[in-house]
Amino acid sequence: MHLERDRIEVDGHVVRAHELVYLAMNKPRGLITTASDEKGRDTIYSLIEKTGTPWLAPVGRLDKASEGLLLLTNDSEWGARLASPGSHLDKTYHVQIDRIATADEIDSLVQGVRQDGELLRAKRVRLLRAGAKNCWLEIVLDEGRNRQIRRIIGSLGIEVLRLVRVAIGTLALGNLAKGMTRPLSREEKASIDRASQQHPENAAKPARPKSA
Repeated sequence: MHLERDRIEVDGHVVRAHELVYLAMNKPRGLITTASDEKGRDTIYSLIEKTGTPWLAPVGRLDKASEGLLLLTNDSEWGARLASPGSHLDKTYHVQIDRIATADEIDSLVQGVRQDGELLRAKRVRLLRAGAKNCWLEIVLDEGRNRQIRRIIGSLGIEVLRLVRVAIGTLALGNLAKGMTRPLSREEKASIDRASQQHPENAAKPARPKSA
């Protein structure tokens, strides 16, 4: 049975195919990436409700103190595939730290550290700009581990002042205003799909058909 071709009625009402929605959000600091919070803290759903779109779930997470690009969808299969550590989808962050990073510290972020049996490391790190007492780093991850950047940087005794996700795959945050959302274009979604399938672990796996 295909909802796209077959007409289905229940009690005289036509059942229509479930519309899949893919959004980009510029998440502000201070919001929890969850549907509800037992402590009563504000969540990203206070922003989603303003869009009038059907119920959406975040693809992965940004913690309360982090900000920037967050994907939202009601396509649970797509979201789970992108959020999986096995997708090896590059995620790019701009991170302000409380000192001027040395070359050795930058190398340490790439070499990684072991915490609780996990090897935590960045794929790439470069110095973006430096001030008198702090600097901004560009950090690229291709694994989705909990609070990965904060844990690696913290292991060096360095404090994160700001953490902004600026890109997922080829999709850039761009000039999307803080707290706002916009739909992904077909080309943007296709580009993310291609990027998530380019890793050798995923290249040979055929895409599973989406349910209607």
